[in-house]
Amino acid sequence: MDFNNRNALSHQDVGPSINSAPNGVNVKPSGSRNKGIDKYRWNRIGIFAGFLAVVILFIAIIVLIASNNSSTQDKAEATYIKPTKLQAVFLNTGQVYFGYIKALNNNYLVLTDIYYLQTSSNSSSSSSTNSASNVTLVKLGCEIHRPYDQMVINRSAVTFWENLQSDGQVAQAVSRYQAQNPSHSCTDQSSSASTSSSSTAQPSTTNK
Repeated sequence: MDFNNRNALSHQDVGPSINSAPNGVNVKPSGSRNKGIDKYRWNRIGIFAGFLAVVILFIAIIVLIASNNSSTQDKAEATYIKPTKLQAVFLNTGQVYFGYIKALNNNYLVLTDIYYLQTSSNSSSSSSTNSASNVTLVKLGCEIHRPYDQMVINRSAVTFWENLQSDGQVAQAVSRYQAQNPSHSCTDQSSSASTSSSSTAQPSTTNK
């Protein structure tokens, strides 16, 4: 027997090797496929990061423009302040303070040399038809808690403010107070401005 031919046949009958592939099929190593997936993943991360950077930049530009507009509006409003005149600041609580506006922006308003009005009413009896009210201008700083003569007022609490003319009753009362009390001491808090108003109510009559 020809054992050599038999061995040759046995080698030929063995199937294709493990590393061989069918004709026309290209088999890529698994390592290159992983590299492709990683590259795609990093491309997506890069696109997302770029989009996020654009959004952040856009928001920053909007905030910057808004802050500049607010600052411009504050500066424009501050030009209306007459430094040599008193200002009246009206709050949404109904309280009015008189003084000098030293700073003004979108967040707060600083007022110094402050005065405010106190109203007291007197009536002789419950059945009296005559009533009188006295309005007194009071200097801030002599209250029981002794505040400094300065206020930082939240702008959201300010309804409006205005400059006062020198010949107005409040401005004249402030001038009299400063002349009478140049040291701004609290020992003499005499009425620097007082006005009184009275009204007489006529009894109603009915026809019988």
